[in-house]
Amino acid sequence: MTTSSGSGSVSIAMCGSGGAGVMTAANMFLDAAAEAGFYALFGRSSGPQIRGGEAAALVRLGVDPITSVDDTFDIMLAIDWQGVQRFAAELPLSKNSIVICDPSAGEVPEAYVKSGARIVHLPMKDLAKAIPGGRPNMIALGAVAALIGFPVAPLTEVLGKSLKKKRADAFEASVAGVKAGAEAAATLGECKKIGAPKAKDVKRWTITGNYGTGLGAIRGGVRFCAAYPITPATEVLEYLSSALPKVGGVFVQAEDELASVNMCIGASYGGEASITSTAGPGLSLMIEGLGLSMASETPVVVVDVQRVGPSTGIATKCEQSDLNIAVYGLHGDAPHLVVAPNSISDCIFTTQWGVYLAEALQSPCIVLSDQALGQSRGIIDAPADVAFVGKRLVAEAPAEGEVFKRYANTASGISPMPVPGQPGCQYTADGLEHTETGTPTSQSSDHVMQLDKRQRKLTGHDYGNHWATIEGEGDIAVITWGSCTGAAREAVDRARADGVNAKLIALRLIYPTRPEHLGDALKGVKKILVVEQSHLGQFTRYLRGEYDLPVKPEQLSRPGPLPMRPGEIHARLLKMGK
Repeated sequence: MTTSSGSGSVSIAMCGSGGAGVMTAANMFLDAAAEAGFYALFGRSSGPQIRGGEAAALVRLGVDPITSVDDTFDIMLAIDWQGVQRFAAELPLSKNSIVICDPSAGEVPEAYVKSGARIVHLPMKDLAKAIPGGRPNMIALGAVAALIGFPVAPLTEVLGKSLKKKRADAFEASVAGVKAGAEAAATLGECKKIGAPKAKDVKRWTITGNYGTGLGAIRGGVRFCAAYPITPATEVLEYLSSALPKVGGVFVQAEDELASVNMCIGASYGGEASITSTAGPGLSLMIEGLGLSMASETPVVVVDVQRVGPSTGIATKCEQSDLNIAVYGLHGDAPHLVVAPNSISDCIFTTQWGVYLAEALQSPCIVLSDQALGQSRGIIDAPADVAFVGKRLVAEAPAEGEVFKRYANTASGISPMPVPGQPGCQYTADGLEHTETGTPTSQSSDHVMQLDKRQRKLTGHDYGNHWATIEGEGDIAVITWGSCTGAAREAVDRARADGVNAKLIALRLIYPTRPEHLGDALKGVKKILVVEQSHLGQFTRYLRGEYDLPVKPEQLSRPGPLPMRPGEIHARLLKMGK
């Protein structure tokens, strides 16, 4: 998959206080873009109060698939300035940008004036008042569409689907507002235009990463979820709460994260593939439960939609700083699975794969998503429905006179697992070290045998080509993961156009490590750039600690909440390519 390099895309920020309707307008814009044949990425920025208050809808619209924000916004539209200055650092503008604001909203904040962007006025509130039931957000929607050359017909079609059956007067007022805004845009001057959409060769979806995560879980065979709501993972639970009953599954809103993970382990012990979803603070609480899952070899999947930490941090912003706890957080020697999606679409596949791996290897699996993937909504090509469905090695009743060995020291490290009540297959499943039959033991030989067994089943598994996404060739390698992948991919494309060839390696399987595979991918590489969203460079330290890299890597990292942008990675690649 390739992304727009910028020439075929337009980036728009729509801002306003609570109730201004910028999110409603942006969602309608995205639906219309899908109808018209475009691709898009839509994220949101809000204040620390999470719901209500000021908000910014951030939309990048293009003719090619888009998996990253751009370097700057071409249009910034402010219905009002209440609290918008909080987003100044997240809304980079240039001299080629245009700021559209209502003259009644007062003075333009200094940060936006200093950007050098062209500032124009559009009386959105007055235009809306002239329409019975009119709203400024529809004026804004029509103006933005006209400025970039977006067709009005898909907008009115989306408005009809959304409003016509509910309230005809609201539909008529919204259509009138869009048309009034489009007409008024003629007075605002020129702006960057969107190209003509390409013919649809595949069906397209509009979906968030969190909903994709829920879909991947269902496709992977999950039939039980217990979870406690937490930003930015709650949408995973919203999806599963309605989807699971449709496939004969069960959803439980637990009282807290400890109960959530333990309910899931219990359901898994009973034979059902189980999942829970949380964020960093919740993962911390689940760690003891994950140790029980690992020691008892009871599969469970935990989705961590990462946010800015530590502690409560910034709940509505993205960061990749849960890597250390995900990989190393369990006490004792506790090898387990950690996987990470690298796009909205990949949230579907990676979660499904994570369920498959957890079930096949009888291990806990942490899926490290993040806020930028989980809460962003994108127009994507419909993903293939791959055949990864979690299946356990099922135990059979032992022959007469034989003792059932739940934790038999097999060559693969995987032992047959019964369901409770299966004749002849009774065993103890707890967190104590045990013999092959499950009997608690303190013997060194038993401990070492079980340690080796639990490690062997992970390191000996064939993960195929799914361990990483590898694209391009060159003597420079960009190694990244998670939501940084989209920006890194676009930067590599830009560098190639400038004569600097680089290879993109985005890890999907974080643990266990694949030293031979990464070694092969890095053959001929003379320079390495690691791109991540972490203050301490956790991913860089992880790579240097777990892999024998051919050269010392350069590091491009910073904490959230600011996203990694293609331009800064591109600039570093050009410098490295000299």
